[in-house]
Amino acid sequence: MAPTTALLPTPVVRAGAGSSQQPVRTTTRTHCPYCSLQCGILLTAGGRPAILEPDPDFPTSSGGLCSKGWTAHELLDHPERLLTPLVRAVPGDRTSPLVEASWEQALDRVVEAITGTQARYGRDAVGVFGGGGLTNEKAYALGKFARVALRTSAIDYNGRFCMSSAAGAMNRVFGVDRGLPFPLADLAEADAIMITGGNPAATMPPAMQFFDAARARGASLVVVDPRRTPTAAAAAAQGVHLAPVPGTDLPLLLGMLHAAVRDGFVDREYVDARTTGFDAAAAAAAQWWPERVERTTGVPEGDLRRAVRLLAAASTTRGGAGAVMLSGRGAEQHANGTDTVLAQANLALALGLPGRPGSGFGTVTGQGNGQGGREHGLKADQLPGYRSITDPAARAHVAGVWGVDPDVLPGPGRSAYEMLDALGGGESGTEPGARTLLLLASNPVVSAPDAERVRRRLAALDHLVVVDFFLSETAALADVVLPTAQWAEEAGTMTNVEGRVLLRRRALAPPDGVRDDLELLNALAHRLDLPAGLDADTAFPTDPETVFTELRRASAGGRADYSGITYGRLEAEQGVFWPCPAVEEDDDEGAVHPGTPRLFADAFPTHDGRAQCAVVRYTPRAERTGRDSSGEDYPYVLTTGRTMAQYQSGAQTRRVRQLVMADPDARAELHPDLARRHGVADGDLVRLTTRRGTALFRARVTRDITAGTVFVPFHWGGMSVANALTDTRLDPVSRMPEFKACAVRLERHDGDHEADLTREPTREPHRDTRGESR
Repeated sequence: MAPTTALLPTPVVRAGAGSSQQPVRTTTRTHCPYCSLQCGILLTAGGRPAILEPDPDFPTSSGGLCSKGWTAHELLDHPERLLTPLVRAVPGDRTSPLVEASWEQALDRVVEAITGTQARYGRDAVGVFGGGGLTNEKAYALGKFARVALRTSAIDYNGRFCMSSAAGAMNRVFGVDRGLPFPLADLAEADAIMITGGNPAATMPPAMQFFDAARARGASLVVVDPRRTPTAAAAAAQGVHLAPVPGTDLPLLLGMLHAAVRDGFVDREYVDARTTGFDAAAAAAAQWWPERVERTTGVPEGDLRRAVRLLAAASTTRGGAGAVMLSGRGAEQHANGTDTVLAQANLALALGLPGRPGSGFGTVTGQGNGQGGREHGLKADQLPGYRSITDPAARAHVAGVWGVDPDVLPGPGRSAYEMLDALGGGESGTEPGARTLLLLASNPVVSAPDAERVRRRLAALDHLVVVDFFLSETAALADVVLPTAQWAEEAGTMTNVEGRVLLRRRALAPPDGVRDDLELLNALAHRLDLPAGLDADTAFPTDPETVFTELRRASAGGRADYSGITYGRLEAEQGVFWPCPAVEEDDDEGAVHPGTPRLFADAFPTHDGRAQCAVVRYTPRAERTGRDSSGEDYPYVLTTGRTMAQYQSGAQTRRVRQLVMADPDARAELHPDLARRHGVADGDLVRLTTRRGTALFRARVTRDITAGTVFVPFHWGGMSVANALTDTRLDPVSRMPEFKACAVRLERHDGDHEADLTREPTREPHRDTRGESR
């Protein structure tokens, strides 16, 4: 049983642990390494195995953990963990094996690759690709390293594939991008909750305690999802489940706004006082009358109008306790994802929700630090504090903190997929793009769209350097692989789904020979030619608190202002919500800003203090079903998503025995009618083919999906890489790829079931069909 944690110091020696018969074991209050909930945990280390328990006092999770969190400590001493650098036995020859090397040998190869590439091709020929699981300190240091040590514009991160559409829309409408502009616990007080394209019952189970508390009070749940997920099933029991065809969330939402206007549910007093542009937005939605929406989306008119009534009745202006609308990746990972979030925001504003107690609109961040990563420099177009890299004042401020001339800082680079697609000169071999890539905390061979194309681009690089703690599918392609510390072996801050900045404390030292990412960047900086006046140890310190102190200065005055947050405060409090500006000499004895749990109460941080409603129009899904110009038929719609036991590309969770037992292989969900049409029984292997590639999955025959839709999870490698199938068309604002809807063909597969699922896919010549079937 866990000790009482209200008075638990960090760390604390467990009773009896000081005995000479056993190593000293200490318990540290820290956080789960996976999703954006960042659930609180108590990790007892010092001797093996480590013991992990939930922290009942952390308010976001309140003692909850999912199966991934419960087993996170098993990766710390996993037998497949990388403990020494690996290099190719023959430099430059990726057909030669990866062999162990010393840090000096490995770093020499990395620096030789960087300097040689930049001497031959220019600064931007070296790229940096980060991950949304990096701490704020590492994200900040990596962005600074790219722009100061490498002086390259070629930096982005896999969070582009997660929150970029939400970010683009939130900035446009509300003037700021924070996933939830209110604490997650506010959901428990609402009378209605709507979530579009999300399934927290499977992906964030501890968050469901707030949904369940609301439902226990009689609240209604509205879920928009083409599948009957566990979350959607809860809505069907107490609310309404809207199941549109994948790719048609936008007309559904436009139809909901039209219904709100037609049925008299618009909060006109709120709209007139707190928004601009609403009438134009409503006029654009007027063409989406419910009957047309039903024909386009498959959602019955009655269900659509019922959902609007439930939300309106819950609003405080109509006597309810409040209504909350949430957006998830299912709605956002589209080539029109930004517009889809804008349409949701318009509906929330029509009902008068944002900025009112118990109400609001927010977007559910997925990755552990997807929020902080984009705030502090991993995005191609942003500097720390959520500053624009093209803003002269922002450049001057950050350059001043970094001790360089603003002209040293490069301009904006390419977005994540565009950067990956141009690696090694692109498919033509002549396109300007990175020739050497430094990749941390990401596995794009599994996670990027048109994954086989991305694999080819990585293979075309002159040099690939991967920093990871396992040999992921991407690391296996590298010239140099550098082992790094795991979550419990280093300190740092994370920014969770609510905008709560929290401290993930170090519980134990990394294994001998393993360095953390801050140490790696420092070692590389020592070997590179830094701008005049910079010292590697000062510019790239290895102590995370020192890095955070500089991050505070760099963020000061920005949209994401962390300047009033200190490690001391994070030690004493259960996280601090940004924005939190410094108050004069913000120290332990002076006045401090309390942080901002709830945004928009008095005004929106826009030029006029009002929310900016957007005119949104729908264009059909980029890739249509049916026959293409070659006569090949792709009659169904494919969509992708997560499962409860696996996470992201599965590089970690597929190595945990309990999680593999719970979720052993990738399963394609098929409606019984579709399965019968193709002679497929539950458990059979099926081959899915799109205009980009082929993958194999085990069939799960279920009525929880519509007959013309196929769902697959994206956590697996081998022949089950879901993103070998997905579309690369990009949202014009966010540059988000079209992950969630494409045309697909289905066939029963009669090969060796076990062998075929695990073998590597055949590398067939690529046929670029992105211009077809628009």
